[in-house]
Amino acid sequence: MSPLAPFGTRLRAAMDTRGPLCVGIDPHASLLADWGLGDDIAGLEHFTYTVVEALADRVAVFKPQSAFFERFGSRGIAVLETAVARSREAGALVLMDAKRGDIGSTMTAYAETYLRPGAPLFSDAVTLSPYLGFGSLRPALDLAAAHGTGVFVLGLTSNPEGAEVQRARAADGGSVAGLMLRQVAAENAGARPLGSVGAVIGATLAEAGEDLAVNGPLLAPGIGAQGATPADLPRLFAGAADRVLPAVSRAVLGAGPDPAGLRVAADRYADEIRAALGTA
Repeated sequence: MSPLAPFGTRLRAAMDTRGPLCVGIDPHASLLADWGLGDDIAGLEHFTYTVVEALADRVAVFKPQSAFFERFGSRGIAVLETAVARSREAGALVLMDAKRGDIGSTMTAYAETYLRPGAPLFSDAVTLSPYLGFGSLRPALDLAAAHGTGVFVLGLTSNPEGAEVQRARAADGGSVAGLMLRQVAAENAGARPLGSVGAVIGATLAEAGEDLAVNGPLLAPGIGAQGATPADLPRLFAGAADRVLPAVSRAVLGAGPDPAGLRVAADRYADEIRAALGTA
């Protein structure tokens, strides 16, 4: 297997050529029902493979939510493995939304699950939680750097409960989230055209209140069903528009099961995001 270019370099190229859109693959029970599918392996397979076949040749990033596959046990994980491989073969980058966070050898094992070439779930990047301390992520950061993969660190999430930890005061008087973002920036120092360590910043936030100049990608979930719109992005990400990767899940997935409907929805959001961010 040829060495991969750094994730930040590959992501920048994908966003520039395919547009700054990340489509979630979230096969939760209600969405399967909306598609007329059962909440079972057959429904999971049909849903997942339809989304991949319809969109993998046009979206920059897919973000499968691991939990919705894990709930089906080993057969669900097998569907996820196939979806990841097919997506990457068609040119889409895969960001595994697993939000792993642990220490030592356990974090190393998580990193090897998603970021080691040849692993069954090998992805281009993975979401991680730094709230056992940013240093706990070191095994994943090092493995990603060695193999051209990336990580997205939870910074300021869209769920209201997140503020209990993320907006709390750190020892230096700033917020805990701000401390995490500064360490993300340190990991990306000197990287061009884009660092490979991203941050997750919820698009539904009223304001960030932190320096988002981390020299890495900013994953912005919450567009669509959670209430944020592309028009909200310039306000929240002022000065960082070229690094924003908005994530849309139900607002695109709900256009299925017709593949043409999925493509129309994805293209519409990509165009609206380009226009809002001034990257059209």
